[in-house]
Amino acid sequence: MSKVVLITGAGGQLGHDLVSTFLQANYQVHGLTREELDITNQADVKSTFEKVKPDIVLHAAAYTAVDQAEEDIDKAYLVNAIGTRNIAIEANVHNAKVVYVSTDYVFDGTAVEPINEFADVSPLGIYGRSKLAGENFIKELTNKFIIVRTSWVYGKNGNNFVKTMLKLGQEKDSLNVVADQIGSPTYTVDLANTMLEIVSTEKYGTYHVSNSGKCSWFEFAQAIFELSDIEIEVNPVTTDQFPRPAKRPAYSVFDHMGLRLSGFAEVRHWRVALEEFLKEI
Repeated sequence: MSKVVLITGAGGQLGHDLVSTFLQANYQVHGLTREELDITNQADVKSTFEKVKPDIVLHAAAYTAVDQAEEDIDKAYLVNAIGTRNIAIEANVHNAKVVYVSTDYVFDGTAVEPINEFADVSPLGIYGRSKLAGENFIKELTNKFIIVRTSWVYGKNGNNFVKTMLKLGQEKDSLNVVADQIGSPTYTVDLANTMLEIVSTEKYGTYHVSNSGKCSWFEFAQAIFELSDIEIEVNPVTTDQFPRPAKRPAYSVFDHMGLRLSGFAEVRHWRVALEEFLKEI
């Protein structure tokens, strides 16, 4: 019998690729969108688990509007913390492995070298705090958990930085992009494949998963235009010139120590992944 996988947030950009990745690997996949499963409703979660009886839960549903979360505090915690609690409780009842997708926003961005899984967390804003609250529920309420922190995610489905740049590249002659935030872009296909690799083992715990290498948003934008043959002037600006309601971590480059120590493959370089993504779309 093939293993049964329940995927929350299946309508999102990562959820979409998780569904296709696990289908290709011959899992029995139940991908549920926000409309099909309200994770904040405990009774709804309970009855879904009783119907599906999953062996594995990939919990990708989240409140991700970083700036809006600063105003909409209850909603951010309701989805990211309480929703995750509901998933964790049922995953444990059904003895299912649970994979929770978390974020670089659990760190404050003051690091100066790549951040490993054992570094202290200290989120700056509501989004990061609510995602960390979700991590804590997963740890406290389940026995078989994998937490996957990721960063700067883009994929074929949904809105993301790469698509925004491609659109602006068609419309504008010049563009200002923040150059003092450094991180690791992550292609959803690579993220989904790594999650598949981890979850097919008993190597539980927390993992940092992003494409390897690092860049600023400015360098990321330059690479997007260069690889797409778009002629546009890109100007580096500072975060202070671009005020937003929520503070962004200035540095969120991941060290993939968890993957190394558990014997998993290093994820390919972000430029290689980006090139493939641009060909795909």
